[in-house]
Amino acid sequence: MNKSLSRRWLGLSGLLASLLVVAGCSLAPNYEKPDVNAPSAFKETPVETTASADKISPAEAGTWKTAEPSEEVMRGEWWTIFGDATLNDLEHQAADANQNLKAAAARVKEARAINQTARAGLFPTIDAGFGPTREKLSPASQLQPQNVNVSPQTLWRAQASASYEVDLFGRVASTVDAAKADTQQSEALFRSVQLALQADVAQNYFNLRELDAEMDVFTRTVTLREEALKLVQRRFTEGDISELDVARAKSELATARSDAMTVQRLRAASEHGLAVLLGKAPAQFSMAANPLKPVEIRVPPGLPSSLLERRPDIAAAERAMAAANSRIGVAKAAFFPSLTLTGAGGFESATLGDLFQWSSRTFLLGPLVGTALSMPIFDGGRRKGNLANARAVYEEDVANYRQQVLVAFQEVEDNLSDLRILEGQTGTQADAVKSSARAAQLSRTQYNEGAVNYLDVIDAERTVLQSQRIAVQLSGTQAIATVNLIRALGGGWGDAMPTPVVEPSLAQR
Repeated sequence: MNKSLSRRWLGLSGLLASLLVVAGCSLAPNYEKPDVNAPSAFKETPVETTASADKISPAEAGTWKTAEPSEEVMRGEWWTIFGDATLNDLEHQAADANQNLKAAAARVKEARAINQTARAGLFPTIDAGFGPTREKLSPASQLQPQNVNVSPQTLWRAQASASYEVDLFGRVASTVDAAKADTQQSEALFRSVQLALQADVAQNYFNLRELDAEMDVFTRTVTLREEALKLVQRRFTEGDISELDVARAKSELATARSDAMTVQRLRAASEHGLAVLLGKAPAQFSMAANPLKPVEIRVPPGLPSSLLERRPDIAAAERAMAAANSRIGVAKAAFFPSLTLTGAGGFESATLGDLFQWSSRTFLLGPLVGTALSMPIFDGGRRKGNLANARAVYEEDVANYRQQVLVAFQEVEDNLSDLRILEGQTGTQADAVKSSARAAQLSRTQYNEGAVNYLDVIDAERTVLQSQRIAVQLSGTQAIATVNLIRALGGGWGDAMPTPVVEPSLAQR
């Protein structure tokens, strides 16, 4: 009898050992990042930058070195390259108080908690309980005739139970891998929100300063229009000109004042938007006027392949693929048997005083000596549908990843071309401002001499105002395009100083 029992234990032990050998074997496909066919260089990269990239120092090349950083590398305070203390302070305020950033941080905590829950599946579950139960058994359960009265009884129990799923085909491991990838995706999305916030603050700030510069242009224009009106009124009083010139001068002055009010309205809305980015109510925030001064900063984009490592949104899309790939393994594991080890032990007695007597001990093991091996037979195609869904989700994430990469390439190329063209356009516009100012000066001189009528003066001054406004707007567009390029490249990590350029004259001399 003992030998037979021993042989059974040996057989069961061998079966358990063979099952444990295959435990943890994942059925998820081998994960590899899909090929995105990245170009060797950006189309809009300046030729001189590409040709000399290997010969110049980071400081000479521009803002950053163009090499190693990956998505996990901590980003530097890239906005400091603009050398603006006010912008630096605004960025820090936004990092501390922006509500969207706080919500993204909370989502990271959620993902980490879910990951912790998934990892709990790698360990056994142990429970303990204590308390009485009142029960009355039927005669049949005691193998007694039906007319036998079985008295009710109270049983006290103090027990502990344990349960553990042996990960035969990697279901638990794949679930943990998917949860880990989800957490990494959430962390990358947080960095994406953080980068977007930093860029939005910088863009709103430069837009505000651009409107200040426009307001400065209008302030000078209104002053000139007022002086011109006084001159025209004096000449009308002296009988040198007709009332028509006075009416035209008044119209031009009123128009300039109205346009200035439009800029004031836009500035107020821009200031309110910046306040919200800083986590403040608009009533709690105001900024003194400070006209924008053009600053040109060269930002070498590096290689397109490094863009895949820099951008947090691309990293998030890649982690979504990894999670979907692991969930294919979870869906496959559902087609195979699952093995759960269970057991319980403790004390049981009719009275509380006898509960912890050695004779009151009890234990319970599940089927197959503490194991429960279940094998799915028929489920109406549920598992097959789950597997098809997991594969389709993975294919969708692959397509989304490739699309995200294409969008990233487009954003870099767009901003590179903007900056390349703006560099020449701002210089051309500065010449236009200078020429229009000279033309307006000549027209006023000729008008005072009676050589031209006042309509020629109005046209010349309108041209000056338009040229000055375009020059200011181009300066703002150039600053915002620089921020957009940094954002498209995934943020910054360099410490090179910006290279200031000579500010073009915007005032009418």
